Amino acid sequence: MPARDLPLLIDAARMAGRVATSFTGKSARRWDKPGDAGPVTEADIAVNEMLHSTLQRARPDYGWLSEETEDGAERLGRGRVFIVDPIDGTRSFVEGSSTWAHSIAVAEAGVVTAAAIYLPLRDKLYTAALGEGAQLNGVPIRTSEEAALERTTVLAARPAMVSHLWKARREPTFKRSYRPSLAYRMALVAEGRFDAMLTLRRTWEWDIAAGALIVAEAGGHVSDQLGRPLLFNNADPRLEGIVAGGRPVQSAIIEALA
Repeated sequence: MPARDLPLLIDAARMAGRVATSFTGKSARRWDKPGDAGPVTEADIAVNEMLHSTLQRARPDYGWLSEETEDGAERLGRGRVFIVDPIDGTRSFVEGSSTWAHSIAVAEAGVVTAAAIYLPLRDKLYTAALGEGAQLNGVPIRTSEEAALERTTVLAARPAMVSHLWKARREPTFKRSYRPSLAYRMALVAEGRFDAMLTLRRTWEWDIAAGALIVAEAGGHVSDQLGRPLLFNNADPRLEGIVAGGRPVQSAIIEALA
């Protein structure tokens, strides 16, 4: 089944790229979501509508969870579910940056089985199917094998560096870098360009479902900030942060967290 779903996700991701790039980020109509949940644009909505139509037509028995669709309990009774972020990094899209991504995954019984992350302005398509490895534009990718935190570069927002979040009660010794899209951060880790990534805030499933499989299939490990395995399609689609990386450094980060 993962192999059957992946070509569908790849085609849908490329279609999403064509829809999104038909808009100009800086001039696209935008508004703010209620509850300080961030911006959304007409491009987000157009991509969401296209993906919902395309994917549900191909797999009408699958459930649907998307950042830009009102959630409901119906998906919880489905054996498989699409988990979608139409545009991850909307602020980057609005600013005219190239670091936003489409993130599309299929989960079965809580486990992601097929995934695609696509950055159309960088022509980077990250893909994975359960048990079949991870690729970037068709070429296999692997995570870092670095184990020593002081020699690693970790993608993280500045608030994750606050000293009280770490056992040593001081800022961690790794070098910090940043990308606004969580999906892109995870893809860069899977590619081995960075050793790990982390976010200690509650995290929406659609931001990380595709990336979690891609990192794992690239040889890395992914968990929440307490080291627990991730399960998807929860009634509350939020997880307790995420730590992803090559297996040695991912374990080191989990051990170092307070």
